[in-house]
Amino acid sequence: MSVSEVPFSDIQNKGKSTLSEWQRSGARPLRVTRRDAEDLVLMTAVRADQEREVLTAATAMVGALLHSDNRDLIRTVVEAAFPWVSYLSSEEAADFVDELVASLRAGSSLDNPAPPARTIETWRHTAEVYADPELARILSTPSEGDFGAVPAPEL
Repeated sequence: MSVSEVPFSDIQNKGKSTLSEWQRSGARPLRVTRRDAEDLVLMTAVRADQEREVLTAATAMVGALLHSDNRDLIRTVVEAAFPWVSYLSSEEAADFVDELVASLRAGSSLDNPAPPARTIETWRHTAEVYADPELARILSTPSEGDFGAVPAPEL
């Protein structure tokens, strides 16, 4: 998906012309960049409703797939969507699928994409560790005790 981008100041200073140009371009999501805070995304309400409907449908399809008896198909679908799953064990991949479906359902019911996004990010980081044998070795080596309190970072 292509997202056009404008600085927040264009919305403030040239709001009408900026929004007219955005609408003429097809009204795809517009990233509004900000220097002092997190960027915003502007989209039409119809587009937001469509994206929510697609997410709900995809969640239901993944849930139905998960409840099928064809575990090989499930693994194939998950590995196609998330190639990094190949670095996880079969048990971990199954745990990922279970957590992903649960977080998709929860996020959909709350109209909040954070739960599934967090699940994907967490498992992707786990796969990144396994993908680097040296890092996996370092992180799996037992520590030699408590090293005490961690000092607060200097600002």
